[in-house]
Amino acid sequence: MRLAWLLIAILLTLAGCGREPLYQQQAYVFGTLVDITIYGEDETRAQQLAAHVLDEFQRLHNSLHAWKEGSDLDRVNQAFAAGRPQKVSPELAKIIQDATKYSVQSQGLFNPAIGHLINVWGFQRDEFTPTHPAPEEIHKWLDAKPQMTDIMVANGEASSRNQAVKLDLGGYAKGYALDLAAAYLRQEGVQGALINIGGNIIAIGAHGTRPWRVGIQHPRKAGPIATLNLPDGWAIGTSGDYQRYFEIDGKRYCHIIDPRTGYPAQEMQAVTVLIPPGPNAGTLSDVTSKPLFISGRNGWRDAAKLMGVNYALVIDAIGTISLTPEMRDKVKFEEKTYKLDENNGLATIPSTPIAKH
Repeated sequence: MRLAWLLIAILLTLAGCGREPLYQQQAYVFGTLVDITIYGEDETRAQQLAAHVLDEFQRLHNSLHAWKEGSDLDRVNQAFAAGRPQKVSPELAKIIQDATKYSVQSQGLFNPAIGHLINVWGFQRDEFTPTHPAPEEIHKWLDAKPQMTDIMVANGEASSRNQAVKLDLGGYAKGYALDLAAAYLRQEGVQGALINIGGNIIAIGAHGTRPWRVGIQHPRKAGPIATLNLPDGWAIGTSGDYQRYFEIDGKRYCHIIDPRTGYPAQEMQAVTVLIPPGPNAGTLSDVTSKPLFISGRNGWRDAAKLMGVNYALVIDAIGTISLTPEMRDKVKFEEKTYKLDENNGLATIPSTPIAKH
């Protein structure tokens, strides 16, 4: 199994700036690396702010864990399987309703209700091994057609008319956490911060007099394929086939399951979306990349329109880069050999494999 955990690298360019009031703290939450960078605060206050943010992340991780026994989400899923309602917090009720809204908007391509399919492919575990489920096991859950619209939330309870629904909010929780963290830091008067949860990043203010600058991770080798400025309030997120995946007989199977087929999506290496400022910019950076990734080479532009995404860069399975005109104006490619063609496509990227770990 080969893993590449870093989706988007933060490029701070700190040479000669050793005395800048810049504080960074890292942790491991949501099954990925979290990096909090705060500019303009003294170290003691920055530590306190970062600690609060990380405590909130851990709380959400514990509550929304899809396979940890006793988590809030686990209790909901057990109730769904048993055909009974389950009391939920106002926060979880809102999350379920919000995720349902995005699922409907995506015409089911974003579907957190397919937890059973994610599980049979072995991705609902901390350490997964290559596995290829039997076709009948896949079709068992595919034919049951679990949808977010099967869920009803009312009077502080959640229930499902379909016992095959199993929630997995892995494509939503990181973005939701970004929005909570950004709102908290703004409330506390922070003028500059960058919050990165495994490649989903949101910016607050600037890095002093300079904008925050981030890099879009190359999906097949170390380092960024492109960089761009991330202004105040903007968020960026990437879905890729190189973070959680395994290979069998030379074929790659990633953790992003196509709810239409029950199999891992195969047509993309990576999809990056850039989201303008808004109260849910972080959430959208997490959610909207999935429909584009699943739609593949020929369908991603339609999926982008469906989700209201204007800024997108995609790399398909053979390494061809395409991007929207709006995104084209935002990014700077690291290799000058990349030339845009008339269809906004780029030359095939080098296919250097990711080093084994």
